[in-house]
Amino acid sequence: MADGRVTAVSRSGTHTFSKPREAAIRLLAGLGVEGDAHLGVTVKHRSRVARDPAQPNLRQVHLIHAELEAAGFRVAAGELGENVTTRGVDLLALPVGALLRLGDEAVVEITGLRNPCLQIDAFRPGLLKQVVSRNEAGEMVRRAGVMGVVAAGGEVRPGDAIEVELPPPPHRPLDRV
Repeated sequence: MADGRVTAVSRSGTHTFSKPREAAIRLLAGLGVEGDAHLGVTVKHRSRVARDPAQPNLRQVHLIHAELEAAGFRVAAGELGENVTTRGVDLLALPVGALLRLGDEAVVEITGLRNPCLQIDAFRPGLLKQVVSRNEAGEMVRRAGVMGVVAAGGEVRPGDAIEVELPPPPHRPLDRV
C-alpha cells in the first residue's frame, strides 16, 4: 500500500448523485469536505436525516478506488458521488479505524463501507450488481467504496500520496455505515 495515490477529488454543494471534479478540496476536521452537501457533525444523507437527524455523521468523506473500472464499467472520477478517488490502496480490505493520510496534512479515519442504492442502476444499468453481490456464505459484499470522518484537516489534490496507518489489533472488518 506504499504506492497509494489520490487520482481525483470531487465535491458538490447540493445532493447530486455525481460530483464535479475539483483541482483541490479542503477537508475540515470533524466536519468533512468544505463546500460539500455532506459537511457536518450530524448525518446529512437524506434518508438517514429522515430517520434521525441527530445521528453522528460517519459519512463525511466518501472514498472510492479507481480500480472499480476493472469490473467492466467505465466510471469517471466523481460519478458515483465520491469525494476522493484513489489508486493503489485496497480500501475495501481496511479495518474500521484505519487512518488514511492524504497529502501533507489531511487525515481521514475509515468508519465503514458505502451502502450503494438503486440510484446506481439509474446512473448505469447493471452497475449495482457489480458493486453489490453475495459471497459463497450468502453474505452481502459491498464494493462501492468506503466512508470516513476527517481526523485532521488540510488540502487534498490529485497526485497526493496516501499513507495507511492501521489501528491496533484486533481489527474490526468494515460494515455498512
